[in-house]
Amino acid sequence: MAFRRLFQALNLLPRTLGALGLLTLPLGLPSLANEVGVYSGRHYNSDQQLYKQFTAKTGIKVKLLEAKDDALIERLRSEGEKSPADVLVLVDAARLDRAADLGLFQRTRSFQLLRDVPLDLRDPKGRWYGLTRRLRVVVVNPKLVNPAKITTYADLANPQLKGKLCLRDRKSVYNQSLVADQLILRGSALTTKWVQGMTANVTQPYFTSDTPLIRAIGKGQCGVGLVNTYYVARMLNGESGAADRALASQLKVIFPKPAQVNITGAGVTRYAKNPEAALKLIEFLASPTGGRGYAEANNEYPLKGYGDNATLKRFGPFKGDGVSAQQLGAKNSAAIKLMDVSGWK
Repeated sequence: MAFRRLFQALNLLPRTLGALGLLTLPLGLPSLANEVGVYSGRHYNSDQQLYKQFTAKTGIKVKLLEAKDDALIERLRSEGEKSPADVLVLVDAARLDRAADLGLFQRTRSFQLLRDVPLDLRDPKGRWYGLTRRLRVVVVNPKLVNPAKITTYADLANPQLKGKLCLRDRKSVYNQSLVADQLILRGSALTTKWVQGMTANVTQPYFTSDTPLIRAIGKGQCGVGLVNTYYVARMLNGESGAADRALASQLKVIFPKPAQVNITGAGVTRYAKNPEAALKLIEFLASPTGGRGYAEANNEYPLKGYGDNATLKRFGPFKGDGVSAQQLGAKNSAAIKLMDVSGWK
């Protein structure tokens, strides 16, 4: 009888703890302490090598699903409590902020992440944390445009660049974040004037990707454009072939003074079955060792410093403009509206 009462008490313990809010893992689910599900908007083989390193270090297996960021957000949203994802990795602050607003992340606390991730590269509420830095820069063909004439983003609105400026379309979240950045720094009136000035300089169709835009500048079809640094670095490294390397080698990369800094980031999903392992993975990817490899995988900058990427070192140093990743995400809707009414197609 005593054994039976003890067994019944132990069987009721999880329900009691759950009622008191002391048990965070869902009841009735098996323990998955040795596995973590990852939904990632990044698509690099070197990322998978890092996940293998994490498994070797912790014994926790990584079950990975890679897809476009918006598709992952929608998938996680529709799956709800049934989702196998414990970690969501997204590219760009606007997407991280959107996922947070949709309630797809849970708040977490980690001394290691507070130490390794700078304040301006993480969510103040602890829902997501930056893993790498990426910059929106100006790329110039010196045969068509004098690089010395461009020192800020505002210079791209100079009427002297009419017919020489090429831009990616307004659907690009990278351009949206840049406009959000300028809204925060310069206000609505000046940012509107800047966007209108740039669109007046564009005479060719808008591009849907940074790489074709860089090729167009290299071939002389455009003189100048806005791109993320890692697209140029990939071409210079020969990752897309000798022809792209030759084109990119003719170009000049200019860091505007100051430059806009964006991120890749991750958070523990709201219905994570293994939040402890999820947090360990994010801590590993944000750490000086794991994070260095995560940044180098895509020719991005680590959370601190410039890293060891030889191509990025050739670009030289930069100074960020101080706008936080959370601010970029919060201003995304306003940026899209401004781009729409100002002629950014």
